[in-house]
Amino acid sequence: MRSTLRIVFAASLILATCALVEAQRRNIGSVCGDPTAKCRLASDFQPYELAFDHGGPNSIIAESKPFYAIILKSVKLPQDQSGCDNKFPEAERLEAQAVFPKNKVFAKRCDEPAQNFYTNVADNTTFLGVYAGLTLTQAKSFLKKVEATGKFPGATIRRMKVGINGT
Repeated sequence: MRSTLRIVFAASLILATCALVEAQRRNIGSVCGDPTAKCRLASDFQPYELAFDHGGPNSIIAESKPFYAIILKSVKLPQDQSGCDNKFPEAERLEAQAVFPKNKVFAKRCDEPAQNFYTNVADNTTFLGVYAGLTLTQAKSFLKKVEATGKFPGATIRRMKVGINGT
């Protein structure tokens, strides 16, 4: 009887541990698209970067789950990327953030180590974007809100991932 109880207890413990690990794994890669909501690892990112759950302090290279963004503005840089730090300064990002308080406005300024990178973006391109949701339907609806402001002519939808490479 005791050995049966031990086996049942051990099996229960293993199942509970597996469930906990799986619950944590599901959150890894989630983008923090609402700047007013709590984001577990937001302090790991610059204010102009789109934060995401990269798995914690031992994570050197990580990528988010796919999401949609509206590219508000973009600029093609010269090959040497000179002047990329001047593109989309924080004041401009904050001005756009005020227009969309529940959707994170983020900027890709330069291709530098330990800064966010974004997939589905042309090489040597910097941009100002805003989180638009996890589905194309959400993104299309949000694009209508962006267009209604009249402030961002030519804004486009882009499906992307955000990542970090801390090596």
